[in-house]
Amino acid sequence: MNTIDKNTSLKELAFIVCKKFRQHGIDAVLTGGAVVSIYSENRYQSYDLDFITHCRVERLTIALNELEFYKQGRYYKSEATDYFIEFPPPPVAVGNKPLTKFNEIETESGYLKLLTPTQCVMDRLAAFYHWNDRPSLEQAVLVAGNNEIDINEIKIWSKEENSMKKFEIFLKSLKENKLHDL
Repeated sequence: MNTIDKNTSLKELAFIVCKKFRQHGIDAVLTGGAVVSIYSENRYQSYDLDFITHCRVERLTIALNELEFYKQGRYYKSEATDYFIEFPPPPVAVGNKPLTKFNEIETESGYLKLLTPTQCVMDRLAAFYHWNDRPSLEQAVLVAGNNEIDINEIKIWSKEENSMKKFEIFLKSLKENKLHDL
């Protein structure tokens, strides 16, 4: 699973990249649409992998060059895949809430550190709450319907974000789609 080509899935690529980071002592967390793709089993398809890290660009470049990714503007691209890698600025947060604990998956062939399903839903809801981004609401519903999430944690966070009315819209959408037992 360490060869990257046009058949490498986003999830496989995320494992390969995160494993390479780990080999270089780089701590990075996968966030954004790629996490939605993973947790929705590609019902939503992202083409970028957003990793948040405090690591310096020079170290990231060395690690990614080993996987034949090259820096182009703010992205890292490879001729071997249509997916690209980006590094939003730290810290890892959803809305105004910084995050410190994440989902870590280790298999024989790789390692991946990413948002939990609950954090992923909150990340998508933050875009809906603050920018009224409806596709992000749909993505939150997809992830919530496909994974075990902590509705109470999302409710408490929504209250802290002053977004209880939009949280109710999220709950209504979950019920309408019969995607979660509430």
